[in-house]
Amino acid sequence: MSDIPGDLKYIETHQWVRVADDGTATVGITDFAQEQLGDVVYIGLPDLGVTVNGGEEAGVAESVKSASDVFSPVTGEVIALNENLEDEPEKVNEDPYGEGWLFRVKLADPGELDSLMDADAYSEQVVSES
Repeated sequence: MSDIPGDLKYIETHQWVRVADDGTATVGITDFAQEQLGDVVYIGLPDLGVTVNGGEEAGVAESVKSASDVFSPVTGEVIALNENLEDEPEKVNEDPYGEGWLFRVKLADPGELDSLMDADAYSEQVVSES
């Protein structure tokens, strides 16, 4: 079974979000998603300063066997990118909830988090897709 941390929120397209006390949110792809992709060879990230919208495409993850759109779970201004992924995209496979994070946003509406899945709901989705 895939690793599904309880402190994160999730969306149906297999991205996660972790909100810090300062109102910033870190976004990444889930362990299940990286397993489905296989060896990640490229990550396309949004530009700094742009606004990403919750549920909309924000980037791309390419592996040796497929390419998959990356969606932002939340709406906000992109304030940081994981630039290490440019040279080490495999970090997404090795540590999807840590060093493999994708980008950070300044949340536009913290209430948006209430509509996202918790770990239990996401776990049910993963089981149904497995």
